[in-house]
Amino acid sequence: MSEVVLYDYWRSSASYRVRIALNLLGIDYRTVPVNLLEGAHRKPDYLTLNPQGLVPTLVIDGKTLTQSLAIIEYLAELRPDRGLLPSDSAGRQHVRALAYAVAMDIHPICNMHVVAHLMAVTEKEGVREEWMQYFIADGLRKLETMIGGHDGAFSFGDAPTMADLCLIPQVYNARRWGVDLSDLRRIVDIDARCAELPAFQAAHPDRVKP
Repeated sequence: MSEVVLYDYWRSSASYRVRIALNLLGIDYRTVPVNLLEGAHRKPDYLTLNPQGLVPTLVIDGKTLTQSLAIIEYLAELRPDRGLLPSDSAGRQHVRALAYAVAMDIHPICNMHVVAHLMAVTEKEGVREEWMQYFIADGLRKLETMIGGHDGAFSFGDAPTMADLCLIPQVYNARRWGVDLSDLRRIVDIDARCAELPAFQAAHPDRVKP
């Protein structure tokens, strides 16, 4: 395999997901930081790689891949024995549903450019924190119910899947914004188990911060 390159922002939830996936699969990669706060994602060279101007972008096998869940599914197909997606269609559907509940329902409305626009159209004090706390808490409460219907040490079964790759970065964000997690016992337990795994530890924003 030729050199694998991850264009990454250390605090991006989407990048965090892909870092965990690469680590779990044992794929070595080089990181190229893309500083969103400095607008590096809007520069012409980066837009050539990723026309959306988002992170992450993964260069692997001579291909340039974008969108974190599409990247993770590509990696899962490269290493199907590693269990990022279950082997049966019903299991895959459920893991995707859990992952999408974070990546498509919670994350987009709490993304940096959305909140920046919110702050531009209102002068209400504390609006950013209020917005983040409301939507993250609401989404995680629903996810707790979805996860709670199944046994296992992780979101689906006894090994991490794509669902956990989405959940853990969202829990990191929840704590960052002061969301009360005390009633989300299943999610808190899963987060604690993942925190014990080297692949998750190495991907944590505090470990990769420039």
